[in-house]
Amino acid sequence: MIYLKSFYLPSLYEEEFNNPTPSAYPYGIFPHKELSDVHFKPITIFYGSNGSGKSTLLNLIAEKLKLPRNTLFNTNPKFKEYVKKFCDYSMETNDEGLSIDIPLGSKIITSEDIFDNILLIRDENQLIDKRKEQKEQDYYEAKYSEISFNSLNDLDRLKEQNAARRQSKTQFITDRVGENIEQFSNGETALAYFDRTFVPDKLYLLDEPENSLSPKFQLQLSELILQCTHYLGCQFIIASHSPFILSMEEAQIYDLDTIPVKTSKWQDLENMKIYYDLFKKNMHKFK
Repeated sequence: MIYLKSFYLPSLYEEEFNNPTPSAYPYGIFPHKELSDVHFKPITIFYGSNGSGKSTLLNLIAEKLKLPRNTLFNTNPKFKEYVKKFCDYSMETNDEGLSIDIPLGSKIITSEDIFDNILLIRDENQLIDKRKEQKEQDYYEAKYSEISFNSLNDLDRLKEQNAARRQSKTQFITDRVGENIEQFSNGETALAYFDRTFVPDKLYLLDEPENSLSPKFQLQLSELILQCTHYLGCQFIIASHSPFILSMEEAQIYDLDTIPVKTSKWQDLENMKIYYDLFKKNMHKFK
């Protein structure tokens, strides 16, 4: 499914004519690459070396479309002015020729979101462990202390004493604190985050989603993205240099390392050729 059809960037003349401070971010990045408009497929990937502008382009799109995000990025008044003054976009049309709205619930997801989720689970489990330690002490105190009931103020304490005598320590603590959040490796936790987050009929912008994922899980993420486009009606715009994501056969790839920026096949990208040369040189070691 395609929701966002095209995104438009200013020409070099438009930037220089309208900007008294040409060094301000994000001025001067894309006109020199001769990139003025981007056309999207169900899966579109921005590829490029560090500093090529792939994350910036993703942020420009997210800002213009007013997509929600969990993690803030390094923006400034010039950035917002740039988006408002120069950037534009067009949406796909339906069978009646009317422009499709951006699906409610669409969002941008960054690598920082994934790391924050991993840390949140870790912190929650540490907090639960501390509560368990306290409740273990409460269990023994309640179980072996004398039972006394002098007024209604003692009712809660009496209930806890009865529970401690009736339940095992594990059941007593679990009833009052709960279970730890199931914690896997960082890669498993990150993949589970994507699997839980992707829902049908949405537009997703993903900024380097391969961070924190091993090759095995990068491959599984690429399979998940394909399934979401085929069966859930999702559209993905991704900034990435992962070979597993780039090699999705249906992806359209913009190579931001080329001037002018052009779409390329994944096997023609510089990083892919480096991987190929490495394995070709060492092929005998795999036999």
